[in-house]
Amino acid sequence: MQVVVSKKDLLRLLARCQGVADKKSTMPVLGNVLLEVSGPDQLRLAATDLYLAVSGGIKAQVDKGGSIAVGARDLFERVKMMPEGQISISTTEGAATTIRSVGSARRYTLHGIPGEEFPSLPRVDDGVKMLALDVDVLAQLIAGTYFSISTDETRLHLNSALFEWDADRVRMVTTDGHRLSKMEAQVAEAQSATSMLIPLKGILELKRLCDEAGGEKGEEGAAATLELAQSGPNAFFRIAGLTFSVKLVDAQFPPYQQVIPDTTERAIRVPRLPMADALRAVSLAASDRTGGVKLTIDSNKIRFESESPESGEGFDEVPVEYDGATVTVGFNARYFLDVLSAMDDEEVILGVSGELDPAVVKPGSESAKKSYLAVVMPMRI
Repeated sequence: MQVVVSKKDLLRLLARCQGVADKKSTMPVLGNVLLEVSGPDQLRLAATDLYLAVSGGIKAQVDKGGSIAVGARDLFERVKMMPEGQISISTTEGAATTIRSVGSARRYTLHGIPGEEFPSLPRVDDGVKMLALDVDVLAQLIAGTYFSISTDETRLHLNSALFEWDADRVRMVTTDGHRLSKMEAQVAEAQSATSMLIPLKGILELKRLCDEAGGEKGEEGAAATLELAQSGPNAFFRIAGLTFSVKLVDAQFPPYQQVIPDTTERAIRVPRLPMADALRAVSLAASDRTGGVKLTIDSNKIRFESESPESGEGFDEVPVEYDGATVTVGFNARYFLDVLSAMDDEEVILGVSGELDPAVVKPGSESAKKSYLAVVMPMRI
């Protein structure tokens, strides 16, 4: 194989591939990135850890076809050190790969394996329809919910995000058992009901892809779009010239509707940033083990209190419009801060009932095209 490519294009695609390649795997081949000539002027790169896979192509001057698999991290670090401009990539029959700066003396040689030994990537079955979705919509769904995915990989049903497409609404729901977040948005094209459970690792990679593609515009300045589909045990996303696939979780997501209270006895409008600031400040004195902060909703204010034998006490209060009965509830401060950080409204609606009832947090303003809520479970303090 012998090709010449742009450093900028190659580095951008390698960044995505080396993020998926698994250097720590007991299968060394999974730490590699596949480079193969896929057309008269196209170089394709691919990486997989057998759960996630990513592939994409860049424009190339092809002098000789072929394929090679080399260490993804090693290649990325070497390309990063190349001068700006064009890079020549050539291979020998012994799977040695030389990358050379066109126009300077800098070059590297890496040892690889024949491309034929690289695992094949999942493909979308024939006849499966790809659905179109604005990149910004998926980015918002993820940003509003990913923080409440459990990091416990032994609890597969919680170590994932539920994605649903129901008629003209798309929805993402996550929970770790201590809090739950749900965001949904209206879309232009109605579809039959679709549901998939995407593992945390896949969600984080999707977040990176969406964040990178979100600033790009389509034809005539339209928002960037992606295509998605479920085919067999995998979900596929085509975004910004890349194809990303993730093996879905084969588990039952909790019946989240049962966790969300139908109503709360009190609904208090609270300034979001002052509440977050008070929680952050008072949590410094909270127990390291529980992170518990006590909220007392009283006449025209919310008091925030914490104490621990190690750190002493912390106190603050935020003014609100409220003249109902006093109620005190304890919460983990970090769980509340994650929710408030995921929102951008100036005010939030805090719904509470009793001291052992969950709190519901919603945006201060309603929108027909987008809705959000979070549930935070109480704790005894």
